[in-house]
Amino acid sequence: MQADEFRVLAINPGSASTKIALYANERPELVRNLDHTDSEMHPFFGRPILDQLEFRQAQIEAELSAAGHELKQLHAVAGRGGMTRPLPSGTYRVNEAMLEDLRLTRYGEHASNLGAFLARAIAQKAGVEAFIVDPVGVDEWTEKARISGSALAERLCMSHALNMKAVAKRYAREQGRAYAELQLVVVHLGSGISVSAHQNGKMIDVNSAGQEGTFSTERSGGLPLRKVIELCFSGKYTEPQLWNLFNREGGIYSYLGTKDLREVERRIAAGDSKAALIFDAMVYQIAKDIGAMATVLNGRLDAILLTGGMAHSQKLVDKLRPSIQWIAPIAVYPGEDELQALAEGVLRVLRKEEQARELESPAQTKPEA
Repeated sequence: MQADEFRVLAINPGSASTKIALYANERPELVRNLDHTDSEMHPFFGRPILDQLEFRQAQIEAELSAAGHELKQLHAVAGRGGMTRPLPSGTYRVNEAMLEDLRLTRYGEHASNLGAFLARAIAQKAGVEAFIVDPVGVDEWTEKARISGSALAERLCMSHALNMKAVAKRYAREQGRAYAELQLVVVHLGSGISVSAHQNGKMIDVNSAGQEGTFSTERSGGLPLRKVIELCFSGKYTEPQLWNLFNREGGIYSYLGTKDLREVERRIAAGDSKAALIFDAMVYQIAKDIGAMATVLNGRLDAILLTGGMAHSQKLVDKLRPSIQWIAPIAVYPGEDELQALAEGVLRVLRKEEQARELESPAQTKPEA
């Protein structure tokens, strides 16, 4: 398809909101955060994520219509990539093999799994193609990175690939260099923290933020194995309860009862020594993970890039800097412009700068790890 101006709708579903943006090339014409109230979400409690599809689709279409935008104006729709099978970085057409993986939750269930379904549903109405870009399952690891220490539990690559890849490419453009020729450690600082090593245009290692590495505002990160086993067999918790405790009520929340980093900083300013200790411990663990990824690149780094919502915290960045600035120059990209990253990935395909990838059937079996 040839056009001077491509119009791409980007959709990023979260647990309690759906973020959308309509782009004319790289220029956003409409950006909305559609918050879903507790009363709206209550009927879906305990049900599969995909039960929310029609509800969210209707809200997106109503918002576009209210703003005077018609679906027939679109050239493509991009959805946030969910928990797909392991795959290389890139822009993927939404096809049945992908939807089957997500429908059967082969690799986990998360609100982002709705991204491909929402993109497909709206794209079909518009008569255009649907895509996802750099989903959480992006896997470009070397084989030795997969070894965990037990043949019963291979490491599984799950990360904030979309934002980290986009930031790495942005840094490369700013430096007038190719992403493929840089060696970078890229850190996504959000409700989950991903620390990744990038070499020759590939993310060759990363801590899987829901299972490894530093704790965050709500995730526990890596935990002492013996203690975890004791909790599993204590009879006090079901499996879903433990997952919730470690992935939604872990980290800072488990110690301080808040997931708001700004509240933690306010407590520190008011003299709360426990809040200061937990904050410092998180920074300490982030620095350790950055050091570990630097060794993956043999200590030869062009830069360390900090991104994600917590990168807005000047206190966090300032605390972290002395521990890592000796390794490489530091560049900070606060926030996570994932809608822009989705649009950019699709634009590269529409402009024929990049070829869209496709998942093949049959899907891989659900991993044990």
